[in-house]
Amino acid sequence: MRRMQRTVTARVTSTVTSPCEIALSVVVADAAQRLQERLAVTVDGADVDVQEVAGPEGARLHLLPHVPPGELLVDYAATVADGGAAGELTAYDNIRYLRPSRYADVDRLESTARALFGDREGADLVTAVADHVAEQTAYVLGSSRVTDGASDTYLARTGVCRDFAHLTIALLRARGVPARMMSAFAPGLDPMDFHAVVEVHVDGAWHVVDPTRLAPRHSLVRIGTGADAADTAFMTTHSGTMQFGELSVTATTAGDLPADDHTGLVPVA
Repeated sequence: MRRMQRTVTARVTSTVTSPCEIALSVVVADAAQRLQERLAVTVDGADVDVQEVAGPEGARLHLLPHVPPGELLVDYAATVADGGAAGELTAYDNIRYLRPSRYADVDRLESTARALFGDREGADLVTAVADHVAEQTAYVLGSSRVTDGASDTYLARTGVCRDFAHLTIALLRARGVPARMMSAFAPGLDPMDFHAVVEVHVDGAWHVVDPTRLAPRHSLVRIGTGADAADTAFMTTHSGTMQFGELSVTATTAGDLPADDHTGLVPVA
């Protein structure tokens, strides 16, 4: 697959009202070849202590252990030569990404998955699940709660990218296919934001499914990888209090944006 240069940015503002410990997941994964990169974290213009922490599939989380009250600004920019390819399926992955998780409540959807998809297997099953979620779920901003899991989305038939991903993950795990969430920068996404897609392990490798159909898979850039949104949230407050401000994300490619009809298997590359 042709390598493609991509430029991404993220800017997050918040008002910290009492001392906080915060974890961020806003930078490209270590697997992506970085040509240029800059991360600045400040409160009222003064630098904040930042500790980089390694996560699954080369994710680079950033812990802010001592954030004082004031106006927090996270400002990130990078240019990369690729999207950060997935590694091999480990024995632990094969267990973890088949189990129920916080937002992928597989146990509530097992009988549904069996009824909907019968004896389908492999790539045929992956396509059938992704098509079903895309066709039966409406993308509606603000339609879901942060506590909603896959079964909630199945019943509501509406959601945003994380909800589409959770439902797809749960249905695939219920049929014995390892599936996980990937947070990503997504050139071509509209509305532009961090994006949540699904990686499935089929035919001996990890491939991307995007049931929202909102961005071409060929230009995605990996940020975080995990069982569900609990592992890939872009900002988590461990202690203290703050009021979230604004989030601005951009993602572009050098040259034309690749076309994607969302058929077939596509790896992050």
